[in-house]
Amino acid sequence: MSVDGFALLAGAHEYLLTVVRGVPEGAWGAPTPCSEWTVRQVLNHARLDQQALVMQITEEAPAGDPFDPADAPADGSGGDAVAELARVLEGAAKAWESVRDAESVPTPMGPMPAGAGAAVAALDAAVHAWDIARATGQDLPLTDSLAEGLESPAARIVDFVRDSFGKFGPVVEVPADAGPAAKLLGFTGRDPQWTPPTA
Repeated sequence: MSVDGFALLAGAHEYLLTVVRGVPEGAWGAPTPCSEWTVRQVLNHARLDQQALVMQITEEAPAGDPFDPADAPADGSGGDAVAELARVLEGAAKAWESVRDAESVPTPMGPMPAGAGAAVAALDAAVHAWDIARATGQDLPLTDSLAEGLESPAARIVDFVRDSFGKFGPVVEVPADAGPAAKLLGFTGRDPQWTPPTA
């Protein structure tokens, strides 16, 4: 299956923005499938990841540590999580677009074609959108069509990141007849049936 990384990135960015727009005001501190992080921390992680993935293109470091995200609004955001995320996603998309035709661009996972790098960024945005949607009770699932496109970048980097940095949890086994979204979530260490803990 041929994958258009730039189309995947646009779809994943829109998914993440849509989910963040729907977070209820009182839900930012809610638990998420990323067991150590709140909704706001997952958002901050996802936002910083998008910056980190293009930092060797933009020559600008992310505005914080993606793996130690603050449980607070982004500095300079004025508390407007959607506007700050939109700003970051627009900048990341422009960075990938600036190298669209490059056969090799530097990334934190090593050099790869620009389209492949954009697809990796799409994977990151999409799975964290799912995390936030599940944590906040939004009926905004990861679609099978988006998940199918993300299979290639997942195969490219998930095991490498899991083994080298421990940043994906162990694979969660799903039924053999599970759809593409459930299989992708399980491969990235997520339980597709996760629900928020009850009080």
